[in-house]
Amino acid sequence: MRRLRNVKIVATLGPASSDYETIRALFEAGADVFRLNMSHGTHDEQRARFDIIRRIEADTGRPIAVLADLQGPKLRVGVFASGAVELEEGAPFRFDLDPAEGDGHRVCLPHPEIFAALEPGAQLLVNDGKIRMKVRACGKDFAECTVTAGGTISNRKGVNVPDVVLPLAALSDKDRTDLEFACELGVDWLALSFVQRPEDVIEARTLARGRASILSKIEKPAAVKSFSEILKVSDGIMVARGDLGVELPVHAVPPIQKQLVRAARAAAKPVIVATQMLESMIESPMPTRAEVSDVATAIYEGADAVMLSAESAAGRYPIEAVRTMDATAQSVESDPTYREIIEASRTAQRQTVADGIVAAAREIAETTDISAICCYTQSGRTVGLVARERPRVPIIALSPVPSTLRRLCLTWGVHTVRCDEVERFKMAVVNAARAARDFGFADETHQIVVTAGVPFNVQGTTNILRVAPCDERLIFRTDPE
Repeated sequence: MRRLRNVKIVATLGPASSDYETIRALFEAGADVFRLNMSHGTHDEQRARFDIIRRIEADTGRPIAVLADLQGPKLRVGVFASGAVELEEGAPFRFDLDPAEGDGHRVCLPHPEIFAALEPGAQLLVNDGKIRMKVRACGKDFAECTVTAGGTISNRKGVNVPDVVLPLAALSDKDRTDLEFACELGVDWLALSFVQRPEDVIEARTLARGRASILSKIEKPAAVKSFSEILKVSDGIMVARGDLGVELPVHAVPPIQKQLVRAARAAAKPVIVATQMLESMIESPMPTRAEVSDVATAIYEGADAVMLSAESAAGRYPIEAVRTMDATAQSVESDPTYREIIEASRTAQRQTVADGIVAAAREIAETTDISAICCYTQSGRTVGLVARERPRVPIIALSPVPSTLRRLCLTWGVHTVRCDEVERFKMAVVNAARAARDFGFADETHQIVVTAGVPFNVQGTTNILRVAPCDERLIFRTDPE
């Protein structure tokens, strides 16, 4: 099964997409990666979805990536005696550690870490920023605030603290349990919520012990400020625009999105743009024009993937949502302006032999009659470097390592093919030629570019590039070894 686009689609699974038929239909409609949201559902439910994905993978013969999204610490107010109260702009309101039921003047905020970090002048945002407060005075167990944007506050609504770095780890006790469960299950990617500093990512990586790649969700101002350091220790990035748009002015999110996408691409690490992309399709079979434009913008920016959340997890039209993303991607990528934008944003990287090999592969493919760039890989690192170049021809990743192929399902423009281990470069070329023909990228009259490393089956040794025919008879004739 060959996708007719380069950008990848991530689809979240949930109550609306938990059976074999629906998940199979989502995959056939265009989903490349399935997201298991650990904020919802039991471990048994997530295991059942994972098992279905692996059945579909076996039935179709195509690698499929699974991403487990950890919940992260959830900061919430306590409960009110009346269930909810109305707060007026300019009114005083107090948060404290007293577990007594709240009223129109105060409520419990059972997070001493917040009080420890607060300073006068800081903001507290409640219910996704619908209610806003400014801290007038604070101590180790209280915060006296003034309501700057009023509304209804009710039991256990979420709290955001955008102005300070909270002394909270990104992993709660629940997250640690979920992380171990997901790694034992065999997921390919772990998405880490509430990242504020690189140490948060390093902790998750230590716990994962190489069993899954770590994708950092950028959803807090502190993460934006420390992005360069976070990117260095992450395997991938998610631009989580929901919380980012709560804690920052909404008009600040688009330029931040563009900056994060470009930085991740320059680092050859996959980046997902997520949250509210086709939100109206939760209830409607048709998206708004603005939503389609939003998806298109992420694709024009060069994102590796775009993501569906509630649209595919709980919406009424999950399959239609995937088809809409697929159609939008094909339309954008066929626009000549798309290539102009992508190539104008390319950054030259010439620090290693592998950098030089992949840059040469792209240049050769664009100046001669080449049908595909084929990468024989163990870890997938070279494939990421080729994808960073955003070549005009397809990228075929060949590997004997199933976990590598699954992880690469998140990377721009990559078609993954499992092959046997090889000991000679000639057989890597033969495998590449067969894959290019079998999946419709080329026929026997075409040529391909092949990259690999010697010695074979060793990570980080990419040092060979060859232009080869797709006709095996010519390969053996020109390379008898």
